[in-house]
Amino acid sequence: MGRRSIKESRQKEIIEAFYQLAIKEGLENASIAKTAALININPSLVIHYFKTKEYLVYGLIEYILDKYLLIYETPAAYRNDPQKRLLKVIDNIFSQKWNTLFDDSVSYSCYSLAFRDQNVKENYKLLLDTLRSNLKDIITECNKQGVLAVKDPALVADTIFVMVDGAYYYLSLVSNKQEYKKKLAQYKSLALAQLNFVSSSSAKALPKR
Repeated sequence: MGRRSIKESRQKEIIEAFYQLAIKEGLENASIAKTAALININPSLVIHYFKTKEYLVYGLIEYILDKYLLIYETPAAYRNDPQKRLLKVIDNIFSQKWNTLFDDSVSYSCYSLAFRDQNVKENYKLLLDTLRSNLKDIITECNKQGVLAVKDPALVADTIFVMVDGAYYYLSLVSNKQEYKKKLAQYKSLALAQLNFVSSSSAKALPKR
């Protein structure tokens, strides 16, 4: 299933309301009626756009992706410097910014539905594949510019996001802020170790992967 646009303002408003309900009451308790009541519209208008709660969930996964893609937003000055852009993206991924882009409880609730709903499974995989593909493209551009020597950008991008998925799943259980920061820094260092920098003023040369 390809990506569906939720950029239309009313659709986005509905999805954002559904998201806020899911945060407050849990995804399983969020409903079309409650979503409509939250933004003071008729439930029939929600149904017009999303038919059923399942379609609201599909839209919510699109919303998750749009939020997570914000990690790829970097300063305009980095546009022609893929190395700085890559390092900034890695900083974004392994930072509080990533963990505040979207509520973990809602994200994991959506993910759990992938085991029972084929559309959710396909949409969630598309979400994760898109994040990986964007990182692969930056790594590939760094290779072209001669600042990296990564043999398989797709594999390295996938490996880094496998680390990201595991890291934040574990860190969601860590309450101590110092422990959280320490482990996040460790995971970031391990992610950087997957990259083979030819030369860098901000990251030391690392062994080829």
